[in-house]
Amino acid sequence: MKVRPELAIVIPAYNEAVGIEASVNELREYLSSRRWTWEIRIVDDGSSDRTAAIVEAMARQDPRIKLQREPHGGKGAAVRAGFLASTADYRFLCDADLSMPVHELARFMPPALGDADIAIGTREGAGARRVGEPLSRHLAGRAFNTVVRALTVPGIQDTQCGFKMFTAAAADAVFPSLTVDGWAFDIEALYVARLRGLRIREVPIEWHFRADSRLRMFPDSLKMLREVLRIRLGARRGAYGVARHTRQ
Repeated sequence: MKVRPELAIVIPAYNEAVGIEASVNELREYLSSRRWTWEIRIVDDGSSDRTAAIVEAMARQDPRIKLQREPHGGKGAAVRAGFLASTADYRFLCDADLSMPVHELARFMPPALGDADIAIGTREGAGARRVGEPLSRHLAGRAFNTVVRALTVPGIQDTQCGFKMFTAAAADAVFPSLTVDGWAFDIEALYVARLRGLRIREVPIEWHFRADSRLRMFPDSLKMLREVLRIRLGARRGAYGVARHTRQ
């Protein structure tokens, strides 16, 4: 009989051979110091490098490390596949570069989670700390967030931080309805969560800018804007079903 893990760390990975082993080992060392049962689920998004081979070798040594192979479809598609494949009670989206220190993870889990259905990392507001981010990138990100708040999720200050926790019930309520395969999948997930009446909590974190990030600020922001507009249009057409009452 398979044991359902309490926590799944879901890592979308596309050509992450250079750093994936170090990231998984850092996570494994931290998780081994906690009392949770866990899995680290690396969703390989059709990588053309040795990402899958490296993770496969690690999984042979530790069955709590899972390799989930998917055809290349984009970060959103990989995250959706990983969240729906996991059976864990809590499912944590984690960027492969670990730009958030791993010890912050405890702030997304009970008892810190409180009564929230979803906890999302935020780089804004009291208690948050950005390290090494160029001013131009920060300003561009804030401008994009202003548009996102106006069109989809008012009140959420940082939709794009790559660290988010969903309870099993929240993941199962949100992810089957998602359609965005690209970078704006976070926005769609939070938009649908609001429609479902789920409680979302923002968790201020320490975040370190990585110069090798694959996000190209201006071309990818334009793509994301198109995806945001598609989310709004889909909602008007009833793509996400009937909204439930919103919890206060």
